[in-house]
Amino acid sequence: MYYSSGNYEAFARPLKPEGIEHKRAYFVGTGLAALSAGCFLVRDAQMPGKNIHFFDRDPIAGGACDGWNYPEIGYVMRGGREMDNHFEVMWDLFRSIPSIETEGVSVLDEYYWLNKADPNYSLCRVTEKQGQNAHTDGKFCLSDKAALQLTHLIFTPDEALEGKRITDVLDSEVLDSNFWTYWRTMFAFYDCNSALEMKRYMQRFIHHIDGLPDLRALRFTKYNQYESMILPMVRYLESHGVNFHFNTQVMDVRFEIHGEKKIAKRVELLADGRTTFLDLGKNDYLFITNGSNVENSSIGGQDKTCEYITEIRPGGSFDLWRKIAAQDSAFGHPEKFYGNPEECNWMGVTVNTLDDKILPYIKNICQRDPLSGKVVTGGIVTARDSGWLLSWTINRQPQFHSQPKDQCLVWLYGLFTDRPGDYVKKSMRDCTGREICMEWLYHIGVPEDQIGELASNSARTIPVMMPFASAYFMPRAAGDRPDVIPEGAVNFAFIGNFAEVERDTVFTTEYSMRTAMVAVYTLMNVDRGVPEVWGSIYDVRDLLKATISMRDGKPITEMKLGLIEKIAIGKVLDLVKGTDVEKLLKEYRVI
Repeated sequence: MYYSSGNYEAFARPLKPEGIEHKRAYFVGTGLAALSAGCFLVRDAQMPGKNIHFFDRDPIAGGACDGWNYPEIGYVMRGGREMDNHFEVMWDLFRSIPSIETEGVSVLDEYYWLNKADPNYSLCRVTEKQGQNAHTDGKFCLSDKAALQLTHLIFTPDEALEGKRITDVLDSEVLDSNFWTYWRTMFAFYDCNSALEMKRYMQRFIHHIDGLPDLRALRFTKYNQYESMILPMVRYLESHGVNFHFNTQVMDVRFEIHGEKKIAKRVELLADGRTTFLDLGKNDYLFITNGSNVENSSIGGQDKTCEYITEIRPGGSFDLWRKIAAQDSAFGHPEKFYGNPEECNWMGVTVNTLDDKILPYIKNICQRDPLSGKVVTGGIVTARDSGWLLSWTINRQPQFHSQPKDQCLVWLYGLFTDRPGDYVKKSMRDCTGREICMEWLYHIGVPEDQIGELASNSARTIPVMMPFASAYFMPRAAGDRPDVIPEGAVNFAFIGNFAEVERDTVFTTEYSMRTAMVAVYTLMNVDRGVPEVWGSIYDVRDLLKATISMRDGKPITEMKLGLIEKIAIGKVLDLVKGTDVEKLLKEYRVI
């Protein structure tokens, strides 16, 4: 496996790997990473679909990328996915996946046309005082000291950030700024989460720093992530004869380890109460999704609270990873990620409006018609004075094909589930869906004497507790996540957001799909380059743009510097005077 850039290889079809028709592939899980790997096996490795098998404990594919109308419960979306135009692996694959809505076009075509015609941007990113615009006005409000702290973080080597928390490298100069309000609510970072992951995010998306305040950098699917992303991939795989084994748990995987050589030998399966074993031969390959951020999810209801389940239970993805990791240190350290759910839990909540009574309050904030079929909030709106740090979003409606046209689906989440609300004086995790809706209605400006009535009769609210929602961001060191292909691995790979690939950022669709491409191309010897992570951190133009964006447009020559720093900058400016470098600095308003 090797990386490539540019379009020389991007459009090339790889040769058929030798002996591929005799090889078989088995998958633990049917999340985005696993389905992507299956598609790469079919498209690029040219493996016969009948040789590919997926095992999943659930009755339906998708893993964390869900979206479902549960009978007698209602519409549930545990989360959402934000994409950008430089998800190189994602778009490489989706150009080949046929749309299930429009004949003759790809998922990428459909997605591109939609976001071109209806670009995303927010008209109100932050509110306060019961739905009033907080007028952050696109400003980061970072002091010179704060900007220097962030700059230092961006260029700190990974090794120096291992095990460190964000609060170890950033102080109140950053954490009390508008920048941090935008950042932490968009990506769901706790202050105590990994400084290393924060650094990776800043490097990965430095070309979008200026789009952070109004979210114009983001792209969204037309419908929920299951119907827009997962279902087309499942249909593609089914059309090639791939085998899905649902309601089948992978309980254990056993390995033979001889020195540096590691071979997956046996998979223990549980289906219909019966244990069976799959023995892997020399032509069998295993792709393991290790861990899940929706592990132990608990669905509540309109008048039902969620359970908060933190114990790792048999048959779960973390339990499987724990059993695997006990066999070799190269298989990672799962306890680093599930060991402290109080630092990574949050609740995702789906509010289904049932009439038009709540819609005017939504429209007052987002300044758009929620039922127009176009962009509504343009990303999340954060109530920054919320005790739960409540954020909410409305994507294009309808979000489900089956959704009534006069109803609106709102997704909201709270980062601090253990703190009391501002209207409902209870912790979020102790609230029913109706009570959570009441708290949200309070923060969008509904008069207090109408809140109870609207939450009861004008909305149906389904909460989901996710104890490990942000587990990807827990402080870590090298080796805590296993490499996609561990050193010495012969016939297996780890895929998904708890496997390690360089430079990319977890908690993204691109990361899942990248691990899948790396796994398939390596194990099947596909002779085509994996697109490298977009290199904006190495583009001086993006660096200059980000520098000035973080300073809210103020040039660096206005920074409050000591005499020595001023002299040094003066000498540099003298050196570049009359050159293209000076022109570039002026073009990006650095000087």
